[in-house]
Amino acid sequence: MNTIVLVKLAIDVGQLRIDPSTGRPLIDEAPLKISDIDRMAIEEAVRIKEKHGGKITSISVLTWGPFNKRVSEAEMPLREALAMGVDEAILIADEKLLQADTKTTANAIVGTIKKLGGAGLIIAGEGTIDGFSGVVGSRVSTELNMPLITYARKIELKGNILTAERDLEDYIEVVETTTPAVVTVTREINTPRLPTLLQIRMAIKKPLKKISLSEIGVEADPKIKPFIIEGVKVKRKNVMVDGKTPEELVENLIKKLIDEGIVTPRK
Repeated sequence: MNTIVLVKLAIDVGQLRIDPSTGRPLIDEAPLKISDIDRMAIEEAVRIKEKHGGKITSISVLTWGPFNKRVSEAEMPLREALAMGVDEAILIADEKLLQADTKTTANAIVGTIKKLGGAGLIIAGEGTIDGFSGVVGSRVSTELNMPLITYARKIELKGNILTAERDLEDYIEVVETTTPAVVTVTREINTPRLPTLLQIRMAIKKPLKKISLSEIGVEADPKIKPFIIEGVKVKRKNVMVDGKTPEELVENLIKKLIDEGIVTPRK
């Protein structure tokens, strides 16, 4: 079975800094990385291939600029995906896709999948670390008219029957469908293996293709555009608590906490 895994090249939010003068995140300076949950999606695709054979193709949409810088930067995380077990990586890179909404992103993915001739299974993370809209997988399934299973914490494939456990917080739901299908997975589905040195060396020789929107016959028509992105400002109250003795300090502190509504006095 041929599997497509959706790999988001996300902003590494762990290295994202805020400009103190403007309060805005310095997105252009933050590096790209494979979105955390997409690593689990890659690992699950590899495990399925180990049992059932086939080919794994990753599809990524470049949505962060500056364009030329990010195109060059994208190779490293995509080579990492290839080292993890992906057979071929495809990067959809077009300046019209920068800060694209989920509809435009999904359309680009769908156009690429159709050009590839479809797939038996499409796997994606439940959300990305930089946006976490969690809807791209749903849009892809709708456009391709495929059944969708979301929040999968375990999947099992027997023939063309796909069984999955869905994590719905308060309970687990077991569902079943037939392939081809789209599945979005949670962090709990697996623990990705680290690539071996041999896999890392082999990844350099694996195909990594860059395509534009014109090559897949898709027009960028975003309905939602980011207006402004700002960091969260935290302002401390800097309240000083006075008291001549430890007991008085504690009493005054408790009074302040009650006044702020942080604690409730016993009745």
